[in-house]
Amino acid sequence: MNALDETTRRNLELTALLREPVLRAALDALALPRGGHGLDVGTGIGLHGPLLAEATDGRVTGLYIAPALIECARERVTGSPWADRVAFVTGDARALPFNDGACAWAWSVDCVGYPAGEPGPALAEMARVVQPGGTVAVLGWTSQTLLAGYKQLEARLEAAASAYAPLLEGQPPAQHFLRARGAFDRVGLVDVTARTFVGEVRAPLGASSRAAVASLLGMLWDVRKVTVADDRAELARLTDPRSRDFLPDAPDYYGFFTYTMFAGRVRG
Repeated sequence: MNALDETTRRNLELTALLREPVLRAALDALALPRGGHGLDVGTGIGLHGPLLAEATDGRVTGLYIAPALIECARERVTGSPWADRVAFVTGDARALPFNDGACAWAWSVDCVGYPAGEPGPALAEMARVVQPGGTVAVLGWTSQTLLAGYKQLEARLEAAASAYAPLLEGQPPAQHFLRARGAFDRVGLVDVTARTFVGEVRAPLGASSRAAVASLLGMLWDVRKVTVADDRAELARLTDPRSRDFLPDAPDYYGFFTYTMFAGRVRG
């Protein structure tokens, strides 16, 4: 993502409401050290910086390769209570602009190794800039069940119309995100763990949650890319918030998604 349009920005901000509890649970499990300087690799528009600063009572630098998104991230914190503790820089995760051992920890959400690609070079760089004994963690969205009662439709959409399908085509099995533990081992990180966290969406939904779920459904499956006419019509009926059949409006609606976190420690 090298540019940022207003729709994409709004979608990211809206869906942060759903993701935040999951990321807080992951941070609680990591128990990062208090104080010090941490690194958010692949920060995007900077949604995680304040969350990380709050959790660690320290300083956070967010890094992303696209200047447009970094500028957006800077605007988000300007004049906020986090302005003196959260900073953003443009840079490549595979060549981090920090000295060896400059950070107490480093983490990445939906970036390193996600949804496809070899995570090794970026993981090696994260390990290089984290001090001995410090934590390196990567998290990625790994599953969802959000069309309750329409399991077959959701399975077909996931196979043919997922926003990530073009990126996953031809990916070697060993590079699948859920096999990231191997990459942690290969770059020399120790005490490697894997854990999955569940985010839940349940009725009744308030206005903000309803907008967030609608945005999330649109990000996952673009109705314009569904080639089967019946599936396209059904997806539109169930996921368009203007539809009287918008599925999250059902009084018994329940859905969930998962984030998986791999974490290791720099040897020292």
